[in-house]
Amino acid sequence: MDLAFDRQHVWHPYSSLIDPPPVYPVARAEGVRLYLEDGRALIDGMSSWWCALHGYNVPQLNRAAQQQMEKMSHVMFGGLTHEPAIELSKKLVELTPAPLQRVFLADSGSVSVEVAIKMALQYWQSQGRPEKSRLLALRNGYHGDTFGAMATCDPVTGMHHLFASHLTPHLFAPAPRPAFDQPCGDEDVAELRRLIEDNREQLAAIILEPVVQGAGGMRFYSPQYLQRVRALCDEHDLLLIADEIATGFGRSGKLFACEHAAISPDILTLGKALTGGTMTLAATLCTDKVAEGICRGEAGVFMHGPTFMGNPLACAVANASIELLLSGPWQERVSRIESQLRQELAPLRDADGVADVRALGAIGVVEMQAPVNMMQVQEALIERGVWLRPFGKLVYAMPPFVTSEQDLRQLTGAMVDVLGNL
Repeated sequence: MDLAFDRQHVWHPYSSLIDPPPVYPVARAEGVRLYLEDGRALIDGMSSWWCALHGYNVPQLNRAAQQQMEKMSHVMFGGLTHEPAIELSKKLVELTPAPLQRVFLADSGSVSVEVAIKMALQYWQSQGRPEKSRLLALRNGYHGDTFGAMATCDPVTGMHHLFASHLTPHLFAPAPRPAFDQPCGDEDVAELRRLIEDNREQLAAIILEPVVQGAGGMRFYSPQYLQRVRALCDEHDLLLIADEIATGFGRSGKLFACEHAAISPDILTLGKALTGGTMTLAATLCTDKVAEGICRGEAGVFMHGPTFMGNPLACAVANASIELLLSGPWQERVSRIESQLRQELAPLRDADGVADVRALGAIGVVEMQAPVNMMQVQEALIERGVWLRPFGKLVYAMPPFVTSEQDLRQLTGAMVDVLGNL
C-alpha cells in the first residue's frame, strides 16, 4: 500500500494536507476486527462511525449484494422502480411510527437532512406561507456537513463556524438540560417556548436529534423534553424533524430513539446503519400531511432527485441488514452492551481529568475536562488492540451489536487504562 502517495495526495476527513496525521492501513475487516497491513488486529469500537451494526464481512449482506449485482447494480429512479426499493420502503413504513407513510430514498445522511429541510420549506411554500422559512435547532446539535445541514448545527460546537457568514441564519434553543433519566419541567423548555412564540410566523420546523445528541457532544437527554417539543410544535403549527441518522436501528436501546418518548415526528431522517455499514444509503420519511401538502402546491412535485436515489444495490443490502437485525436478539445484545459499558467504565468516574462517564444503549462516553490529544490517545489504544476515534473532550465507544463480552471487556479495559493514566 502506497502510504507516501496517501500522505501526499489523499485528503482524509477533517485533516490537514500540510501536516497530515497518521493513518493506519487496513488490509481487511472481519467480525468486529480491523486487520492492519502490519498484521495487527484492532477491535473496532466505532462501528465505522456508527454504521456497522453487524460487524464486517457479514455473509448475509455479502450475499444480498452479490445477488443484486447480478441483476443490476443501479438504474435511475426517475420514471422507473424496482423491487429492492419497494421492499425497503415497505420495511421502513412498517418499522417507523405510524404517521410516517411516505419514503424518499437518498444517498447519504447529510442529503437526507437536506431533503428534510426542503420538505419543510416547500410544505409551507405550498400552503401559501412562504414567510415560514426558518428553522429552530438545538445547541450541541449536529446534522451533517452539507450547507443546509451545516446551518442547523450548533454554530459554536458544530465545527462549521468558518462558514457562518455563508449559511442561512436559523434560531438555536439551549441544549436540553435534563439528563436521560430526569424529568423535564416547564423551566427546562422556557427559552425554547419563548423562541417559538416570538418567531412562530417565521418558523417552518424544529430539527433535533431525539434523545441522543451525537457529534455535537454525545449527550443523552430526557425523553420528556422530546415530548414537550412535540407538544409545542402542535401548539404553534410547526413541523418536527427528527434526525435519527446516528440513533436509528437500535443504537439507543430502542429501534428508533423517538420510541423512548412515544412520539412521532412529521419528518424523519435515517442513514448510517441503514445498510449495516456496507454502503451509503439514506432515507427521509414524512407524513401524508407533509407529502400531500407539498404536492398540492405550485410545483406539484417535491423538487429533489439525486442521481443515485433508490440505488438497487444499496436497497437490497439494506433489506438484508434490517432482516438480520430483526431476526436476532438485538435488544438483549444492546442491553448487555449498555450494562457492561456502565460497569466497566465506572472506575473512570474518579479518575483525574474526567468530567463525566455515561452510557445509553450501545453508546459509552467518557467526557474529559479538557480536550485530549487525539493522536496520542489513539496510538495508545491501538497498542492495546482497540480502535476508537476521540474528538475534543470526548472518548467514546459505539461498538457493533455483535461484540462479545470478552471483546468489549478488552475495549473498555483499554479506555480505562489509557484515560486513567493521562
